[in-house]
Parts: sequence; C-alpha cells; structure tokens
Amino acid sequence: MEKKIKKILVPINGTKNSNHGLEMAISIAKHHDATITCIYAINTPSRSEFGGTRTVDKTLKEYADKMMEEANTLVTQNDIVFTGKILHGDAGFNIIKLAHDKKLKFNIIVIGSRNLGPIKKMFLGSVSNYVVQASKIPVLVVK
Repeated sequence: MEKKIKKILVPINGTKNSNHGLEMAISIAKHHDATITCIYAINTPSRSEFGGTRTVDKTLKEYADKMMEEANTLVTQNDIVFTGKILHGDAGFNIIKLAHDKKLKFNIIVIGSRNLGPIKKMFLGSVSNYVVQASKIPVLVVK
C-alpha cells in the first residue's frame, strides 16, 4: 500500500545541503501532487549590555526573507503550492513543533544534512540529527 504524501515540510538555511533537500522535496511533490512548506528559523542572539542586536536582528531577518523568496521562486516555477514560515528560536525545536501541529498534517520532513566532520558531530550534533530523533513523522535526510 502506497502512503500518500500531500504536505511536505522543508527546513531551509541557504546551505548547499539545504538546497539539495528543497530540490528533493520538489521532486517528491511533483510525483505526489503535494504542497511544500519551507521553514527558516532565526536563532536570534540573546540581548546583552553591548547593544547592537537590532542590527543583527535586521540582518538575520533580511537573510531569512531572501532565502524564503528564493525557495518560493524555485517551488512555484515547478507548479507546486508554496508556503513559507519564518520563526524565531531554536531550529530543531521549531521544525518539530511545526511538523507535529495536528492542524497542518505534514506527511514528511525533507531536510538537508549538515555534513559535520566526525569530531564536530560528536560535540555539536546537528539539527537534522535532532529532527530525526524527535520526529513522529517520516524524515528524509538529503546530502
């Protein structure tokens, strides 16, 4: 029995592997006549007495908007319905929170891998690893 994929969640961050994830999601969406929702999480630095965070916030928001615009263009050029969400906070937490929202009913998460080296991976982990471990829906990790 083939399970229908109708709604795909794709975290983006502008990296090569993130772009590969979006390209894979587009391929899946075409095959299943599915929609794509892209999420970009802005992990805003904490406030400090040194100030300057407004400039950082503005720069991060501008970058997120640019990534979302590029994703929208690529997805809609392929005649796929696109939704974009820019959220603030931890990327992994936001991806899982959105993926598990019962009203949205996502069928799969397609996420690019981070490609950390073995030493960095041991100490830092990755968003894709967190998502694979925490998700209740299928996750496709793309390199």
